[in-house]
Amino acid sequence: MSMLTDASEAVASPIPPVRDRSHSARQMILILTGLLVVTSYFSLTTGAAGTSLMDALSALIHGEEISLRDKVVLWDIRLPRLAMGILVGASLAVCGALMQGLFRNPLADPGLVGVNAGAGLAAVSAIVLVGHLPMAIREATGYFLVPLAAFLGGWGTTLLLYRVATRRGQTSVATMLLAGIALGALSGAVGGILIYQANDDQLRDLTFWGMGSLAGATWLKVLVTAPVILLAISVAPFLGRGLNGLSLGEAAARHIGINVQRVKRLSILSVAAATGAAVAATGGIGFIGIVVPHLLRLAIGPDHRYLLPNAALLGAILLLISDMISRVIIAPAELPIGIVTAVLGSPVFLWILLRRRGVLDM
Repeated sequence: MSMLTDASEAVASPIPPVRDRSHSARQMILILTGLLVVTSYFSLTTGAAGTSLMDALSALIHGEEISLRDKVVLWDIRLPRLAMGILVGASLAVCGALMQGLFRNPLADPGLVGVNAGAGLAAVSAIVLVGHLPMAIREATGYFLVPLAAFLGGWGTTLLLYRVATRRGQTSVATMLLAGIALGALSGAVGGILIYQANDDQLRDLTFWGMGSLAGATWLKVLVTAPVILLAISVAPFLGRGLNGLSLGEAAARHIGINVQRVKRLSILSVAAATGAAVAATGGIGFIGIVVPHLLRLAIGPDHRYLLPNAALLGAILLLISDMISRVIIAPAELPIGIVTAVLGSPVFLWILLRRRGVLDM
């Protein structure tokens, strides 16, 4: 009798309404846009040079001449660094949100598709084996040899994994994940062999490239990187509905009219292009792709239509803040930005793991 009573009470009890967070998500876009403007201002005024943005603007307004030093610091150093930070931070966060939606796992990361592994191995190869390349190739690529190698390595690795995981027109994300892990281990082993053969100067270049930095940002590098990143992340908002459907499972997504294979293909290719370009431009920068989407999911919910644009804004903000910390913490020297993001992101990542464990244990 008690069982029937409990069952009847369970049926009669009202189902808690699903909270609509779309209004909060739209407000968050406005808030993060304002924060990005403020962060950009402080990014332009932070550094060992002590150049004041307001003094430079005041001089322009009053028709006064700006010193050559201020011009160089603001226009040739800080502005391209700011632009690169916004591009890379946005791309890493959006790619993290795409991968987490695709794998339906908040701990997924752009590195799972093999971009980081392929880009890292190609960059190590370019640094260590540059002396063995034909002179024509070295002269043609010049300063862009390592970034170009990293981008091609990440892009080629992702396409290879995509072909391996695709059979009869259907892509298995589980197969791609396992193949990516295997390829990452192989890339690490081959890269280790190359590093063992490197000289002292090459080891220094490898160390700083692996820890990531915005210090090498130039207008030329921004102009080369921006089209790839902007094109890749501009596709992301059109994948929001498809990723929302995938959260219900592939079968359910197909039943509601979502082209699952198209969503997978566009997500993977967007991640490969954006992350490959970001890694090629700045080296390895971790935790942005994991932490940002998860924090936003807690604040505004899992709707990818709002999660993706908010992730772009918050990713840019966090990377600019990390860059400012890297510039001032040991000024006048600079700390690699990958170290700062690891210090800031690892406690949050640990909290995500513990929180997930608590949910699973309940």
